[in-house]
Amino acid sequence: MLLALCGTMIWGAWAVQRQDALAQKMIRLHVIANSDSDADQTLKLQVRDKVLDYTTGILQRAEDMEDAQTQLRDALGRIENIARREIVNRGYDYPVTAQLASTEFPLKEYDGFSLPAGEYMALRLVIGEGAGQNWWCVVYPPLCTAAATDLPQTAVSAGLTGDDVSLITEENTGYMLKFRSVELWEQLRQWLGKR
Repeated sequence: MLLALCGTMIWGAWAVQRQDALAQKMIRLHVIANSDSDADQTLKLQVRDKVLDYTTGILQRAEDMEDAQTQLRDALGRIENIARREIVNRGYDYPVTAQLASTEFPLKEYDGFSLPAGEYMALRLVIGEGAGQNWWCVVYPPLCTAAATDLPQTAVSAGLTGDDVSLITEENTGYMLKFRSVELWEQLRQWLGKR
């Protein structure tokens, strides 16, 4: 029993370290709707599209993760204005805030790749009350807009290693087990931290 516990702790520590290393190479986009009404959820996606158009353009010029963060910080006012203008153009008067912040994310499967739960740097847009369902993806490297066939090339060109790409795009179900173990380990760490 003690041997199993030690094995689990070693596996958990390795999995968390792997997730942390992956998170240091990514910036996620997190758009939070005003509410769960159909209209607010549609608005969230319209704002997302405008922000993605703009951020994809500026982040294509980013040399690395640090440069990507600098580009986004410098553009936060412009990103907020783009989102605000889209909200007004759609007939709403919700406020919107944009920030670059460390954010906790659950395990998430996207089209062509998956990411483990954990803390990631995120470009967060909160529309109105921010009480609705949210939408997220990876804005740097620009995996939100990369086709599944372009995803490995896009990821590697932005600094992910071949092992990173393999981890997030594995065809077999092993990566989901690895990611689920990271999620459980993170929950245990948070629970222990509150005690």
